[in-house]
Amino acid sequence: MKVILKDLGILKHAEFEVGDLTVICGANNTGKTYATYALYGFLAFWNESFFHNFLEEGDLEKLMRQGSVTIGLEGIKEVAFNIIDIACEEYTQNLPMVFGAGRKHYSTSSFKVFLDGVDFDKIDRKVQTKGPDGRILCEIGKVGDEALLSINITANADEVSTINKDWFLYQINRDIQCILFGKTFPEPFIASIERTGAAMFQKELDIYRNRLLEHVSNREKDINSFELLNVFSNGISDGRYALPVRRDVDFIRDLENEAKRESVIAENNRDILMCFDVLAGGEYKSTREGVYYTPDKSKVKLTMGESASSVRSLLNLGMYIRHCAKPGDFLMIDEPELNLHPKNQRLMARLLAKMVNAGIRVFITTHSDYILKEFNALIMMKNAGSNASHIMEKHGYEENELLDATRVKAYIAKKELMKIEGQSKRQKFNTLIKAPIGFQGIEVTEFDDTINIMNEVQEELLLIEEA
Repeated sequence: MKVILKDLGILKHAEFEVGDLTVICGANNTGKTYATYALYGFLAFWNESFFHNFLEEGDLEKLMRQGSVTIGLEGIKEVAFNIIDIACEEYTQNLPMVFGAGRKHYSTSSFKVFLDGVDFDKIDRKVQTKGPDGRILCEIGKVGDEALLSINITANADEVSTINKDWFLYQINRDIQCILFGKTFPEPFIASIERTGAAMFQKELDIYRNRLLEHVSNREKDINSFELLNVFSNGISDGRYALPVRRDVDFIRDLENEAKRESVIAENNRDILMCFDVLAGGEYKSTREGVYYTPDKSKVKLTMGESASSVRSLLNLGMYIRHCAKPGDFLMIDEPELNLHPKNQRLMARLLAKMVNAGIRVFITTHSDYILKEFNALIMMKNAGSNASHIMEKHGYEENELLDATRVKAYIAKKELMKIEGQSKRQKFNTLIKAPIGFQGIEVTEFDDTINIMNEVQEELLLIEEA
């Protein structure tokens, strides 16, 4: 998947491909977060708001009458790129909401997704369409090796007769979209740069939410939307914050419910869970009173406010791994090194590599030379094969954290001379430059330049001391 951004914040024009591991690095205020939030917003929009009518009203009538219908995939394949273009156009109109900013700032913005191809032939997924009460109404799946989708009613005739047809048509189309494009556009999970604040102020956020609910429940007449907005603006108003930040808040608010289940990754990849526990240095627990953290070899129960900043920055990732993560997910983290010691930054890189190899696509922005160099070590070990076994054994590396360079994409956010459409000459604009990835891993000279300057200053000072 290739993404092209235009006039998005400080990014004048930028292109990037999404790999199984995607890394964007660069200096402050160069556009890394803009690219991240834009991609997150599109994946959320595709999975939650956008839908295409794969099944028409006439087909629904036939389905409810006969109990089953089939849809040809060849016809859908022919219009797949057009469907994606329509989604991008609609999503571009929603960019102000994604970034929590005024519409005037995005009047010339553009977001485009391009695919090399659309292959429905290898689809092996089935989806059960459920009613609002959780009843299974129908099953949707591919017909063997044929280019057909089969939709079969499983509910009885009385249950089908009471279904709201508009809702049923919408839900079936959403489920078909999930089957056809679920691997291409998976549901995203993001840990934004504001995640420590969301963890710290969980209770305060709930107070604002409860104030709003109380106001609504006490109304006897129709609610004045402007008055309601004024009540909520005293707390946390959605329109004032970027979508990823709001999702951080929502996830923290719902941790008590999320914590009731164990994730597929936690069940089948215990090594990932163990690696995170070492990184966190303790255990998180969600209760009705809030989230608590207990350090290793201790019985002390700390609130997020009492815990170290690193504990708060790791909360979302830890709860995601333990309770939500599954193969096929798209995990996005803005600065995974946030508040972490260099030793733990290296461990974070190894944790993310394990997740990539477990089938989770990972997308990060980073300022950390430690994370990049650890990724490079994992790439070099993979390239070296059995020749690196003694190094792996000596330093405690495992096979399931080695990185295949062909699965990695890396970019540097920086100013670069560019010629923009409609302009006569090249100018310097913020963009994303593809970083070369070779035998020694990702080549990012920006970090090396800074380190070299520091070394040079130190060497010059040592010469003064010697003199």
